[in-house]
Amino acid sequence: MKERAGEKNFPFPYLKDETQAVYKAYGATRTPHIYLLQNDRGTFRVVYIGAIDDNAMDSAAVIQRYVEDAIASLEAGAKPDPEFTKAIGCTIKTKD
Repeated sequence: MKERAGEKNFPFPYLKDETQAVYKAYGATRTPHIYLLQNDRGTFRVVYIGAIDDNAMDSAAVIQRYVEDAIASLEAGAKPDPEFTKAIGCTIKTKD
């Protein structure tokens, strides 16, 4: 995934949750399970939780782009709406 992130020039850091502590801290249950954080003078708070968009199976059929819309709302000085959607994807498998 790190290689793919580099190839695609993702404009965000890639995290490998080696100890599986991060997903537990946030309460993620699926992959992907998006947590959008806003930096307020060094304090980060979660402002959106859920799915990337409204169609996990067919990107051509997407109507609502939840994460993109949430980011646009933040950039405009507004709260994301919705702030929460149901994450759709595979359950997170643990190392236990």
